[in-house]
Amino acid sequence: MSLGGKISKDSALEPRIAAIDLFCGVGGLTRGLERAGIDVKLGVDIDSACEYPYLANNDAAFLLKSVADLEVVDLTSKLSGAEYTLLAGCAPCQPFSTYQQKSGPTDERWHLLGHFERLAGELNPDFITMENVPNLARQSVFTKFVTELEALNFHVTYGVVNCAEFGVPQQRQRLVLLASKLGPIALLRTKTKRKTVRQAIGGLPPIEAGEAYDSDPLHQASELSNLNKRRIRASVPGGTWRDWNQELVAECHKRETGKTYPGVYGRMEWDQPAPTMTTQYFGFGNGRFGHPEQDRAISLREGAILQSFPKSYKFVRKGDPIYCKTIGRLIGNAVPVKLAEAIGKSIVAHVASHSGPRKRQLNDWHD
Repeated sequence: MSLGGKISKDSALEPRIAAIDLFCGVGGLTRGLERAGIDVKLGVDIDSACEYPYLANNDAAFLLKSVADLEVVDLTSKLSGAEYTLLAGCAPCQPFSTYQQKSGPTDERWHLLGHFERLAGELNPDFITMENVPNLARQSVFTKFVTELEALNFHVTYGVVNCAEFGVPQQRQRLVLLASKLGPIALLRTKTKRKTVRQAIGGLPPIEAGEAYDSDPLHQASELSNLNKRRIRASVPGGTWRDWNQELVAECHKRETGKTYPGVYGRMEWDQPAPTMTTQYFGFGNGRFGHPEQDRAISLREGAILQSFPKSYKFVRKGDPIYCKTIGRLIGNAVPVKLAEAIGKSIVAHVASHSGPRKRQLNDWHD
C-alpha cells in the first residue's frame, strides 16, 4: 500500500467491526479508524467539497446528506453481517469553539449533536465515538447526549486530550468520547514521543510566498503583501509581533484589547509541535502559521501533514483549481488521522478484551 493510497479492507482485524462516520469531512476520522483495522462502510456529510477527497483516499462509500435529514434506513444496509458496529463522528465544532463566543442554540449546527443522539438510539450500535472541541463538555447539549447514551445502556467515558500525545505534530486539545455496550472503555494512552514541525514538514521542498510546487500543487503558499513580507522577515520562531519595530505593529494590536493576541503573525518553531491548525492556517496573520525558516505562511500541504494526513492524501482532482479557503477549511476541520487511529485501536483492543464474536440479528436494528 502506498503512503497515500486506500487501505484495503482485507487487512481489517478480527473480530470485524463495521463503522459509519457521520460528519465525515474529507476522511480524517475514517482514515484513522481504517488504519486501526475498523471497516468503515460509509461517510456522511452535507458538504459536496468533501466527496472527492473522501472517496479518493478511503475504502468507503460517501453519502451527500445532512445528518439532520438522515434516517436509520440509510445506514442499516451498510452494516449488514458485521459482528460489531460503531457509530462515529465529529459534529461541527464551530458553535462550541471559544473562537465563536457569539454562537449558541440559535445556530442550527448547535443541534446536530441531537441528531447524532437520535441515530444512536435508532441504530443501536455496539460502540460510539465522538471528537470535538473541549468547550462542548461544558454545554447542556453534551450533558444530554451523555445522559441519553447511558439510558441506552452504553458505558460512557470522555475527556480532553492533547493530540500531540498520539503522534500528531500539533498542540491540539480535543474532547474525545467513547461509549460501549460491552463494558467500561477507555482511550489507550501510550508513551509516544512528540513529533515536531521539523520531523513533519522539514523535508518538503522550499517555496516562495504565492508559489506552488510543480509536483504537488497543494504545496502552495499564500501571497504576502509588502507589509507582511517585512513583518515575517522581522519574526523569529516562537517570537511575537511584540518583537517588531512599532512601525510594523498593526493598529489593532497597539490598543489594549489587541495586546492579548501575541500568537498572530508568528513563526512556528522547528523543534516543537505546531500550534492548533485552524481553518485559516494558510494565512500568516491568522495565527502562528509562519514557516519556521522560509518567509511565508505554511502551505496547504504542510497544514494537512501537521493534521497527520499522509503526504500524498488527495484533496482535489488532478487539474482542478485549488481554492485555499475551501481546502484550508476542510483540512482545519478534520479529525487528525493519528488521533483517530488511537481511537480505533482503543475500540479494537476493547473488543479483544471481551468475549468472542457474535453475529447481530436483523431484528436487532429495531429492538
